[in-house]
Amino acid sequence: MSKTIIRSFEELQQYEGKEIGVSEYHTVTQEQINLFADATLDHQWIHLDAERAQTESPFKSTIAHGYLTVSLLPYLWGQIIHMENLKMQVNYEIESLRFNQAVAVNSALRLRVKLLSAKDLRGVTKARLEVTMEIENSKKPAFTGVITFLYHFNQ
Repeated sequence: MSKTIIRSFEELQQYEGKEIGVSEYHTVTQEQINLFADATLDHQWIHLDAERAQTESPFKSTIAHGYLTVSLLPYLWGQIIHMENLKMQVNYEIESLRFNQAVAVNSALRLRVKLLSAKDLRGVTKARLEVTMEIENSKKPAFTGVITFLYHFNQ
């Protein structure tokens, strides 16, 4: 898979209103779910107890934390785009986010991204992205939303 290479605000702005790309699939394992539970102190049984989930959960298996799926955004975004000539990237805003479908353990996820807008704020690029986290073999995505990154390009 080839990444889109961006070196400046002007290059990014050319993608306004267009889909920039789609990442590779990433499989969410129970080990990853367990580590996320430890990192966030969210040890709810629907994420960790496979036996109980099998009998009591409507999903019939453990599921990933919704915020685990959101935390994959930078990793999967990095598979789609490569920012060169960059000092720093800052997570700025989640304007809207809707969880549409639970992500069962061992599901494969990929990210689809469209650039809604790119604005130059006195030398800082503000990029608003429409994001869809797709679940392999599912019509409904894990989530959809609009997120904003700030890019500080070298002059």
